[in-house]
Amino acid sequence: MAIAKAERLMNLALCLLGTRRPLSKRELRGSIEAYIEAFGPGGDVASGADVASDGDPDAAPSPRTAGTGSDDAFNRMFERDKEDLRELGLIIETVEGIDGETGYLARRDSNRLPPITLDVEESAALGLAAKVWQQARLASAASGALQKLRAAGMPLAEDAYEGGALETRIPVHEAAFEPLMLAARDRRTVLFDYRKANAARPEQRHVEPWTLECWRGHWYLAGWDRDREAERVFRLSRITGRVRSRALPFTAPVPDHVTVRETVESWAGETATGTALIKVRAGHGYPLRAKALARRDLGDGWDELEIPYGHGLDAWLAEFGPDVVVLEPDDLRADVLDRLRAVAAG
Repeated sequence: MAIAKAERLMNLALCLLGTRRPLSKRELRGSIEAYIEAFGPGGDVASGADVASDGDPDAAPSPRTAGTGSDDAFNRMFERDKEDLRELGLIIETVEGIDGETGYLARRDSNRLPPITLDVEESAALGLAAKVWQQARLASAASGALQKLRAAGMPLAEDAYEGGALETRIPVHEAAFEPLMLAARDRRTVLFDYRKANAARPEQRHVEPWTLECWRGHWYLAGWDRDREAERVFRLSRITGRVRSRALPFTAPVPDHVTVRETVESWAGETATGTALIKVRAGHGYPLRAKALARRDLGDGWDELEIPYGHGLDAWLAEFGPDVVVLEPDDLRADVLDRLRAVAAG
C-alpha cells in the first residue's frame, strides 16, 4: 500500500507540474490511473459506501467496488494527497475558473530552487555539519543532502577533514530526542511527563514543539505549553516515560526567533544580580568551577567558590546533590535545602 500511495502522489505531482493551465479535480480524477481504478473516471457515478477496505482510507477498493466509488471518497483522498504533497514542499496553487470550478497547478518556476553557489569555506562548514549527527536517521538525511550539493557542483572541501584531528559530534542520549525532533518538524503537539528540578513527581505537559537546542551538553525543547498558555523550555533529561504525539498538526505560528539559551541562562543564574559563596567537593562541579569568580582551597577535599548569583541558581545547585554546600547568602541556602527536601520526600 505504501508503494501504491507513493506512486499515486508522484503521478499527481507530475500532472500538476506538467500542466499549463489549472486542472479541476474532475480532470485530475480522469487523468491519474490510481483515481480511475479506485473511483472511476468521474462524472455521474453511483453513490455507495466508501471504497476503502480494512479501515485504511488509502487502500485500493475491492474488485466488487472498483469504478463505483463515491465522489465523497475521491474528494477525501484527493485532499489528503494534496496536503501530503504540500508537506513535502510542493507549492500547489488554487485558481478559481470562470465557470466557478476550482483548478490546481504547480508552476515550475515556483517549485525550482535558485542556483546554489558555495565557496570553499562554506562547503567545508556544511561538510563538518553533516558529520555532527550520530543518529542513523539524521546521518542518512545529511548524507543525501551532501550528495545533491555535490551533484550541483559543490566543492569537495569537506574531504580535507577526513582522518584529521577535528571530529565534530553532538551526542544525544535522551530517548525523547528523536520523537520530539520529528514532532517539531511535522508541527505535531506532544504529550510527555516532565519532572521539574524541585518536584518530587513528574507532571504531564501538553506542548506545541518549536525547536530543539543543545546548550552546555544538555538538550532543551522550546515550545508553547497549552495548559499554562505560555512559552516554556524543557530539559530533555527531565522527561520521563514515552513522548506521545498527536496525528494532526497544530496551526499556531512558530516564532522566528526562540530564546532557548537566554531562558536557560536566566534559570542557571547567568543573568547575575550578585554573588554567592559555595563549597564544592574536590573533583566535582566543573561547570561551577568554570563560572567561579574566585576559588580557595579549604582542605579536607573541599574548595570554596565565589560564583555569580541570579534567578534560578538554586535549581541548578540542587542538581549537584551532596557535592555542593551553599554558604551564603542565606536565602539561596534555604531555597536549595527546600528543593533537596522535596526530592527526598518523594
